[in-house]
Amino acid sequence: MTSVADRRVGTSTAGLTKFPAQPYAGAAWYFGDYAEATIRATSSIDPAALDRAAAILLDAYTRNVAVFCCGNGGSAAIANHLQCDYLKGVRTGTDLAPRVVSLSSSVELLTAIANDLCYEDIFTYQLQSQSAPGDVLIAVSSSGRSANIVRAVTWARDHGLRTIALTGFDGGEARTLAEVTVHVDSANYGIIEDLHQAIMHVLAQYIRQSRMTPDAIAATVF
Repeated sequence: MTSVADRRVGTSTAGLTKFPAQPYAGAAWYFGDYAEATIRATSSIDPAALDRAAAILLDAYTRNVAVFCCGNGGSAAIANHLQCDYLKGVRTGTDLAPRVVSLSSSVELLTAIANDLCYEDIFTYQLQSQSAPGDVLIAVSSSGRSANIVRAVTWARDHGLRTIALTGFDGGEARTLAEVTVHVDSANYGIIEDLHQAIMHVLAQYIRQSRMTPDAIAATVF
């Protein structure tokens, strides 16, 4: 049997927050420890925060108000995917008809705002035109420190929107600004983004099944 010492170049990373902490000799061994680090990060997620986020979203859907989402880089991909699953996914087989908009989806609009105004306002500028008090903003940010995310959450909070943040690392300013923060305690971008994607899916699927009969759930592929 291969020992832990044989698996990697360097000493074990067990118990360390940082991953990776030294070189690995093989991709399969890296994957094994990546999976273990992901499990540890999963256990750091606050169940009460998940329940609060779900309640905010279900309330928004039943009141027929808008849900906006935003993120940069990999988090932008999660925000765009969120629009699909929270609009089409949640609606399918339920009595809900969510209104969901990704503020990260239009490269034309994003570059126009960034070029003519400033990159820090690419999300806030859209919210100023499209949102109303009582709407919801979901901000996805691994660091929680991106200026455009912090500005968007701040503006949304100050103008009567409910706010949900998905964060990692130490959470940054977004973690404390948002009404509800679902935080992933990890210092690895891949692990944080993987779990943000999973959280996004969990909230969508949980709400969807909550509006379905037991027979419909049993017959449906989620």
